[in-house]
Amino acid sequence: MTEPTPGPTPAPAVTLAPASSADLPSFREAFEAVAAERRWIGTEAPIDWTERGPRFEATVADPAWFVVLAKDGERVVGWVSCHDEGGGPVSLGMGIVDGFRSQGLGTQLLAAAIGWARHRGAHKVALEAWPTNARAIGLYEKFGFEVEGRYRRHWRRNDGSLWDAVSMGLVLDEDAPGGPPPGDS
Repeated sequence: MTEPTPGPTPAPAVTLAPASSADLPSFREAFEAVAAERRWIGTEAPIDWTERGPRFEATVADPAWFVVLAKDGERVVGWVSCHDEGGGPVSLGMGIVDGFRSQGLGTQLLAAAIGWARHRGAHKVALEAWPTNARAIGLYEKFGFEVEGRYRRHWRRNDGSLWDAVSMGLVLDEDAPGGPPPGDS
């Protein structure tokens, strides 16, 4: 008699919640952990928290910003941030701590971000990704994002290398007219 094959490991229980000032220490740990990997987000270690800390505080107080944190107990294990400057697309950034990836957390975070953008009446959500991050690009495409362009040798890394980035967008308003009206030249 053969032993049954175990199923996939269940995803850890996480809750999504808007960020608050009290989340800064845990967010800092999560952000530093992802940045230290030097392959998923643009920010690299070491991080200047003297500068970034007040920005986080301002972000959680500003209704034009939305930060959702995923917590495993009280520890932040992922985040998505959205910024709406009004008139332009909502810009999005996200990260998930190693050990919590490929378990549906990115899907939950991205759904929350898109829901927030729709609620604000945004016409589009835009982001950049490394072209080598197939997992993230696949997630964004699952939600309807399309690659809109490639920035060649766009971001200088701490080691001096220049990385490409892809621009992706999700159009939320397909009904508004596009482009300027024809005019006299």
